[in-house]
Amino acid sequence: MLNFLGLYVLGRDIAVYSGSVIDVFGRVDVSEEAVRSTLTRMASRGLLAKHRNGRKVYFGLTPRATDVLQDGERRIWQRGAVNRDWDGTWTLVGFSLPEGRRGERHDLRSQLQWAGFGPVQNGLWIAPGAHDVTSVVADLGLTEHVTVFTAQHAKPTEAVDLASRAFDTAAIAARYEEFLEKWRKPDESLPDDLARQLVLHGDWLDLVRQDPHLPAELLARDWPAIEAEKLFQRLATRYAQTATPLAAAAIESIEV
Repeated sequence: MLNFLGLYVLGRDIAVYSGSVIDVFGRVDVSEEAVRSTLTRMASRGLLAKHRNGRKVYFGLTPRATDVLQDGERRIWQRGAVNRDWDGTWTLVGFSLPEGRRGERHDLRSQLQWAGFGPVQNGLWIAPGAHDVTSVVADLGLTEHVTVFTAQHAKPTEAVDLASRAFDTAAIAARYEEFLEKWRKPDESLPDDLARQLVLHGDWLDLVRQDPHLPAELLARDWPAIEAEKLFQRLATRYAQTATPLAAAAIESIEV
């Protein structure tokens, strides 16, 4: 749903008719019930705003959703699959929360993972480069329980060892290999390029959300993210041309 909204609603000052969203997602075998449930849940979380026009219900983006989608857009199109500008520093986040605050600890770990951090040892997470986690910590109300600083590794610790301890590089590489295997020959069982576009962007966003954007010098020379990114961009450019007319015909919208 986030990919659909990013592709066809972000930056357009429109709200889309729920029925046409259901029709679009039917192309990728998502049920009407699942689409309605997702739209309702996103509206209750402040990500979508409801608009009524007669008996029809339309959904538009809220400022919060716009921020989320713009962040995803930056990750997909600007940041790149490999970090080639690392200055040798690490951001370290240390925290200690009692067992009674397990839920908050889980939320913090989830937010740190989304921000590109990995656990180097219990209660200590690291990410290459400078990262501002002020808003993450403040939003969770954990400022007093978290210590953040930047540093450089020193002997006997090696950067490659840090990366392998904090991040499962084999699993990351395997996910990119799976993407390449799937998309070297796009799925012809899908009905059209609009369906393929939605699945492609969904698969790629899943990848970059789980990728800590490790420095190139800490990775294998044949790191599969490089080839996967080129394949994604080539297909995304193709589908931007072929899927847009299909979307224009399928999506009913109003200005908001």
